Amino acid sequence: MGSNLKDVAALAGVSVKTVSNVVNGYVHVSAATRERVQRAIDELGYRPNATARSLRSGRSGVLALAVPELGVPYFAELASLVVDAAAAHGYTVLIDQTAGAKDRELVVLGGIRHHLVDGVLFSPLALGVADLRRRTDSTPMVLLGERGLRGPTDHVGIDNIRAAREATRHLAERGCGRIAAIGVQSVGTGATARQRYAGYRKGLDDAGLDLDPALVLPAPRFHRAEGYAAMASLLELPDPPDGVFCFNDLLALGALRCLHTRGVPVPEQVALIGFDDAEESSYATPSLSTIAPDKAAIATTAVELLLSRIRAGEPPEAPRRVTAGYTLIARESSAR
Repeated sequence: MGSNLKDVAALAGVSVKTVSNVVNGYVHVSAATRERVQRAIDELGYRPNATARSLRSGRSGVLALAVPELGVPYFAELASLVVDAAAAHGYTVLIDQTAGAKDRELVVLGGIRHHLVDGVLFSPLALGVADLRRRTDSTPMVLLGERGLRGPTDHVGIDNIRAAREATRHLAERGCGRIAAIGVQSVGTGATARQRYAGYRKGLDDAGLDLDPALVLPAPRFHRAEGYAAMASLLELPDPPDGVFCFNDLLALGALRCLHTRGVPVPEQVALIGFDDAEESSYATPSLSTIAPDKAAIATTAVELLLSRIRAGEPPEAPRRVTAGYTLIARESSAR
């Protein structure tokens, strides 16, 4: 026979009401009490009756998370953190992958499984402010990512321009005089890339370095193969770079492989830095310097913002913009 709320309350030494508050994600429970109740839930294997809870509260206890690509480590790691943050409030997360395609993102905007989910966390690539303003679905939504959209929805991201500026300056401070950038995009889905490019240019200005268009390479996708191909092109230049800022870690890992294949020592001849702090970056040879967004803070903050909107039961009158922190992690690829 399965456990019930009374069993959990008895084991945790709290009231049934407190257990109910934890299960339903109410914030007015101390961290210590919430942890004690969660341990009791885990020990007893208690599973709330989702149907009964939904009938009582009008909520499903389910959130949706829509991201462009789960194959990109940043989004996979962020999704895992969102699942953990939601679970701490008694919520389950459904995950959707949009591939950054506008038609699929519009489906999310129009009401992804609106009858099944209480709220949506959404990292769009192809949508603009005008698309957001045309949204008619009333399901609470929080945007993730660095597009900087000034729409009618809460948003959590990092300061891409500032972070990219710091990454570029980091290479200059290590003696790099010809710093390349890999990852420029001009299409509608390239807003994050454009912000990082703007930061790259500011970093060059800070260091008193001129922008050389030959050192700026595009990447249609932020994948390893594009990083490899771009690095190969840079090495063919009459005056190749001695430093490279890649707009994400997958591009940097591809560039790193190209440098290894061509016998170019890193960081002695070419220093390298990426962005996102994918787990594999610390295990590369040499280990990859990178910008590490505070993904845990992004996930936790986004979930808390969304739950506050769900509990309020009304759309935001004043959308909130939260800027999460980041850290520049200097590893072997730039250790001159």
